[in-house]
Amino acid sequence: MSRIGKKPIQVPANTKINISGSKVLVEGPKGKMEYTLPPAFKAEFKEGQLLVIRPSDVKKDMALHGLARSMLNNLVKGVTDGFSKRLEIQGVGFRGALQGKTLVLQLGFTHPINFQIPEGIVVEVPKPTDIIVKGIDKQKVGQVAADIRSYFKPEPYKGKGIRYSGEYVKKKVGKAVA
Repeated sequence: MSRIGKKPIQVPANTKINISGSKVLVEGPKGKMEYTLPPAFKAEFKEGQLLVIRPSDVKKDMALHGLARSMLNNLVKGVTDGFSKRLEIQGVGFRGALQGKTLVLQLGFTHPINFQIPEGIVVEVPKPTDIIVKGIDKQKVGQVAADIRSYFKPEPYKGKGIRYSGEYVKKKVGKAVA
């Protein structure tokens, strides 16, 4: 039995749910998103709660039950509150800046890195060493943050690079001079 799949999803009053067959459309103050349920799964919306009902107790259906519920929960949370990831840049002379729909990163290379911000994602740079990635799609926000981080992952000797806020980088000891 999927413990996650059985939990009802609390839907705020300012969010609309439209179920047509296996498609679930969620519309809220930040936008609208759609999810197609796995085959034979059903969704029910009543009294401000969204339930996912699985067709049988087959192992595959039980595995997909929690997944379908989590995906719908992420849609509801995304269109009401949104998701965000915070990145920190560490290193002397390392900085980021916004120029229109482009994030310009100075990471110690001979050239600046121009990152095109995809549609549906908002990037904020409150300080040159802080980057905030926001959006309604949890997967897309995480992927954009991972793409930005991949330009210069934190290295273990000096700790320079782009890291998630709160990420711990275990530092290694450098060469010992005898």
